[in-house]
Amino acid sequence: MVFNLPTALTWLRIVLIPVFVGVYYLPEGWVTLGAKNWIGMSVFALAAITDWADGWLARRWGQTSAFGAFLDPVADKLMVAAALIVLVQLDRADAWLAIIIIGREIAISALREWMAHLGKAKSVAVAFIGKVKTVAQITAIVALLLYQPLIPGVNTIILGTVALWVAAILTLWSMFHYLRLAAPHLAGNDGPKTIAPSSKTPPLVDPKRSQKLK
Repeated sequence: MVFNLPTALTWLRIVLIPVFVGVYYLPEGWVTLGAKNWIGMSVFALAAITDWADGWLARRWGQTSAFGAFLDPVADKLMVAAALIVLVQLDRADAWLAIIIIGREIAISALREWMAHLGKAKSVAVAFIGKVKTVAQITAIVALLLYQPLIPGVNTIILGTVALWVAAILTLWSMFHYLRLAAPHLAGNDGPKTIAPSSKTPPLVDPKRSQKLK
């Protein structure tokens, strides 16, 4: 395993997950709900920043690796899943929206793994719609975690709720987009092939039968 700064930032994102979840289980006498909202939102925002930073640094410094390419999306999906589950627990997000988003992430991750196995990973590379979905998703989670006014004239709760709906719609749209791109390869003959026996191969002859014919 190659250890460098981009990989360290990815591991930091994973370490932040229990910290993020643990904030909401602190006793009310220790931290008020408003403070929990700010701390939870800040931890998630930090994780989102490290998600951008580790990829940018890895490309800029030429420190990309197979392990980093595997770990980075895993860290992202774990953090998003944890945040959505917390929001459902706090009754700030509908469970079925969270299920759609988390389910899509698992399905597309499995699809990309299979396409990489076939040597067709570029066929399901991250598309523009996937990036827009990520922006809507992060906006929704940050707003719903904060759950209180931040920008004058902007209702944070409405912003987060609308952004979550947009993220769910784009989640389904991008999933069908990737499935459509992968369909020709999944339905084709990209899997293991068996070699048919050659027509020039001489037929096998039973030795006992051959002796009788003599």
